[in-house]
Amino acid sequence: MLQTLPMQRTRRVIVVVFDAVQSLDATGPLEVFASANRIAEEPLYELVPASVGGGAIETTAGYAMSTRALASLRPTSRDTVLVAGGDEAAVRGAVADRALARWLERAAPVVERLGSVCSGAFVLAMAGLLDHKRAATHWSSCDRLAELRPEVTVDRESIFVQDGRVWTSAGVTTGIDMALAMVERDHGRKLVDTIAARLVLYARRAGFQSQWSAALVAQRDASDPLGAALAWARDNLDAALDVESLARKAGLSVRTFHRRCAESLRTTPARLVARLRVERARTLLATTDLSSKEIATRCGLRDGAQLARLCRRSLGVSPGEFRGRFARE
Repeated sequence: MLQTLPMQRTRRVIVVVFDAVQSLDATGPLEVFASANRIAEEPLYELVPASVGGGAIETTAGYAMSTRALASLRPTSRDTVLVAGGDEAAVRGAVADRALARWLERAAPVVERLGSVCSGAFVLAMAGLLDHKRAATHWSSCDRLAELRPEVTVDRESIFVQDGRVWTSAGVTTGIDMALAMVERDHGRKLVDTIAARLVLYARRAGFQSQWSAALVAQRDASDPLGAALAWARDNLDAALDVESLARKAGLSVRTFHRRCAESLRTTPARLVARLRVERARTLLATTDLSSKEIATRCGLRDGAQLARLCRRSLGVSPGEFRGRFARE
């Protein structure tokens, strides 16, 4: 049994769902908190799936989830409230549900944490609860969220974001990563590492890790020549990756490759490669003990000085400062 601090107060986790909710958005985080209870052998978390009307809610996986009515739940300072995502029509319905918005508005100033998984961010955002906050959502919805609610600073890269008491995740499995970070905040790394091992997670991902390059590849149809070039570049960052090489991988002329990057990705080939390299660099800084010189080599950079310039320009901090903030013990 893992020891926890004496006289722990049980926290309550309310996961807000609605018909056509994406099942893993809700069950992924719930299973993390349930695992914490099982491993600690004490009720660290009370788990409450909830909906506006209560009762059975249909999930995208085809099974029903039993829920409590939100009106029966009085928000408290021991609560974590997470709004799950769902299919597009379902999210539009949740956004338009004034009873849901009013309950969330009452809960926001009271609860310990307020958050969302995937497109659940739209429910919080359109209720005004993400205004002047940095927030994440699924890569395919970032542009739409930014357009619908300009007051929200949409983080298009991080898999989850904490901004004060507000937590948002990029979607689906990243809700698991966010829930693990919450448990680590509450009860420490030892418990969370045990949960991750029990759930047979390949790796615990920090929030700064990016959905950006995976999104770029996923957005490209298999017949799109940019897809092959992007995938090759991501796997060969220690190569020169000049425009001519990338264009050749895409089967395009250099001029056409430039134009396609501008039209499809809203960037230049050079900036595309720089973003891929900084993504790799920040992962290596946080998860390895490699020197700056070794990381620079793996990212296709000349030396540690070039790595430092790239980090300061893209991340706002030096490699050492970034490692100090995010490296695992």
